[in-house]
Amino acid sequence: MARYTGPKHKLARKVGVNLLDKSSQSLQRRLNIPPGVHGRKRKRRLSEFGLQMREKQKAKIAYLLLEKQFKNLVLDVQRKKGDTGELIISALETRLDNLVYRLGFAKSRMMARQLVSHGHVLVNAKKLNIPSYRVSIGDKISVSPKLSKNPQILQSVEERVDNLMPFIKRGKNLSGELIRMPKKEDIQVPFDVKLIIEYYSR
Repeated sequence: MARYTGPKHKLARKVGVNLLDKSSQSLQRRLNIPPGVHGRKRKRRLSEFGLQMREKQKAKIAYLLLEKQFKNLVLDVQRKKGDTGELIISALETRLDNLVYRLGFAKSRMMARQLVSHGHVLVNAKKLNIPSYRVSIGDKISVSPKLSKNPQILQSVEERVDNLMPFIKRGKNLSGELIRMPKKEDIQVPFDVKLIIEYYSR
């Protein structure tokens, strides 16, 4: 499975927004300085294409997707009926790794992806190790019994007790469920979906 393995801070600095659940003070101070030798030089004003590309990059970084994965997701959504922007957000939010994160079983999407990839997540009581798996309404997501007492996971769940998205419901014993499809108004995404659609419609 292809994934980004380079410096995480560099990704955040690249787009000027903290997208990876990192909270270090050094990152906050350097967000306005692009990576690279010439990062401190005055930034050029972005063209329309540049703005579209930056928003696409933000979405990819936030949800940990590579270019081919993200492009295929957008092109697949564009073939469907409905609000394309809302469908893109819905497709991103119903990925298995993202829902593990949203349910509070992991402190970050990166940790959630690792849990799924290592076979520690069950969907409808069956082990599933595909982070990109598209969860359907009514699917039950749970953490394997082997990790049910993991202190990191228990702490993450405790911190997210009163901060769940309206489209998911958490059950007992580290389990949860997708109760409806996500909508635009449910989530404040750190990118402009309209510019992303324009980028792939060129």
